[in-house]
Amino acid sequence: MIRLLASILVLLPLAASAEITHQRLDELAAEVQPQVVEWRRWFHEHPELSNREFETSARVAEILEGMGLEPQTGIAKTGVIAILEGGKPGPLVAVRADMDALPVTEQTGLDFASTATTTYNGQDTGVMHACGHDSHMAMALGAAQVLTQVKDELPGSVMFIFQPAEEGPPAGEEGGASLMLEEGIWDDRTPEAIFALHIGISQPGGQFSVRPGPMMAAADRWQLTVLGKQTHGARPWDGVDPIVVAAQIVLGFQTVASRQVDVTKAPSIISVGRIQGGIRNNVIPDRVELEGTIRSFDQEMREQIHARMEQTARLIAESAGAEVEFVVDDGTPPLINDPDLVARMMPTLRRVSVGNQVNDLNPQTVAEDFSEFSNATAGMMIFLGNSEPGVDPSTLPTNHSPFFDVYEPNMAVGVRAFSHLVVDYLTGE
Repeated sequence: MIRLLASILVLLPLAASAEITHQRLDELAAEVQPQVVEWRRWFHEHPELSNREFETSARVAEILEGMGLEPQTGIAKTGVIAILEGGKPGPLVAVRADMDALPVTEQTGLDFASTATTTYNGQDTGVMHACGHDSHMAMALGAAQVLTQVKDELPGSVMFIFQPAEEGPPAGEEGGASLMLEEGIWDDRTPEAIFALHIGISQPGGQFSVRPGPMMAAADRWQLTVLGKQTHGARPWDGVDPIVVAAQIVLGFQTVASRQVDVTKAPSIISVGRIQGGIRNNVIPDRVELEGTIRSFDQEMREQIHARMEQTARLIAESAGAEVEFVVDDGTPPLINDPDLVARMMPTLRRVSVGNQVNDLNPQTVAEDFSEFSNATAGMMIFLGNSEPGVDPSTLPTNHSPFFDVYEPNMAVGVRAFSHLVVDYLTGE
């Protein structure tokens, strides 16, 4: 009996250590926070544009190797993935972070501000992590560090995805989440769920905001050429004026969103970003070029808008004797958060969020190609507020601003969130 009791006492600490507690995850997240800040600052100082994240990719792989993981590189040009195999059987989940920066000249004045420059669309410009991707990578790496330290007790596995070209690949190139999937990162094992965080987006500091269902819009680029007949500006009846036709089409497009699709089903936006035609005040040109963006949240409505725009442009042009060439480049699909996954993980978010507050969110008309992943499995994108405590986030520079910065203490909340989400999902909490 004494020997049996002694054996039980010896085993008790082992049984306790076999459980991954929330407190343990928080302690590990606090330990790695200085390293997370250091990683973020390195990424911030060395930004690279979409499909050109060569140094970034190498640095991510180096950090993952230092954790004992075996990263795969060169996926979708510069993407990196690594799988952490847990010590116990269970499902696979994924954590995704984006890596690319923007053609923005930084004006933050930070000690580690970017001085990188490039030529983009024929113009000299700076390169800056103006959308927080530097922090996304750092938080995902922080979570990887936390989870590797509890891997023996982890009932399942985690795929860490570092994705290039979220902001969109250069013209004429493929890239981003869709290309990673095309190249087969999930061919052998598809995660049951995938999580992503996006910092900023004018939410309260250190708090999460999320919504089930449609959360971010589809983003499609359209191009239109109006073909008329050139003539003297004093004798418009001798030609066909594509500028007047283009003006009518611009107004007609606004009736697509307001009059031709069901506005009660989901919001939609048609915007014109460029009009170019003519070279002299008294010459009516033979062509006008337009391009813009379409934002939508419902796939059926998205297709309907494309068809109605083509029809509207063609019939207006025909009425004036002009012709049109209309092209829509299908871009990022709408980002749909899996409702069941959101409901399941809401207690986790409340536990981690500052003040245990998770905020409701209206659909966002910005786009995110995380939607490619969430179309292939249950996905959940979460916004993490970027401001300091007590600061109105609406007073801060927004994402894509040359003054955008990250309040680094909030990254600890992001590391905890990734870690808790993974563990709670795998353990069924």
